Amino acid sequence: MSYQLLKTDILFYQRLLKSTGFYTGKLDGKWGPLTDAADNAFTAQSQQIALQYGTFDPRSESNIVTLIPKAQILARQVLKAFTTTGSDVRIISGTRTYAEQDMIYKQGRFGNKLPKVTNARGGQSNHNFGLAWDIGLFESGAYITTDTKYKALAAKVLPLFPDLLWGGNWVTFKDNPHYQLKAVSDSVTKLRDLFEKGISYA
Repeated sequence: MSYQLLKTDILFYQRLLKSTGFYTGKLDGKWGPLTDAADNAFTAQSQQIALQYGTFDPRSESNIVTLIPKAQILARQVLKAFTTTGSDVRIISGTRTYAEQDMIYKQGRFGNKLPKVTNARGGQSNHNFGLAWDIGLFESGAYITTDTKYKALAAKVLPLFPDLLWGGNWVTFKDNPHYQLKAVSDSVTKLRDLFEKGISYA
């Protein structure tokens, strides 16, 4: 999702802002002065991170700025490591609201004939907490889906970043384009509880 879409679910955005220390008000789903100030502070820090760690293609940028600041830094560092190898890698997905996650979950289910892309409902994915992003590999402008190429990319960057987790290491439903910042717990249930209370989890 883009930063502008992130703001359409105010309660969700307040939780993200509060858990990262930007918002000090009540989690009430109402856009008031405190939410506005927190949004401005979040945007300003995101811009500083971009200046310090480098900027990339528009699609990557629109997804990176939806992540929490620590994940923004790591995503930019990882993307830079990919591009220095000569690979055309872009971040094609970032933070998702619970509603967006539920829509993706429906793909391949309930009569939808497209292939399944996730086993996670809303609140069950690290994408829902601003921790995770998906990459796309492109060759001559074409999107590449070959697993071996994504595995080769992961092998280049994983040793460089100890706080980087990769979906290709999952035991079930391997997700080779998926990367995320290591959080305070491996339990999505625990992270969801902290996120919904506005408590730091990364």
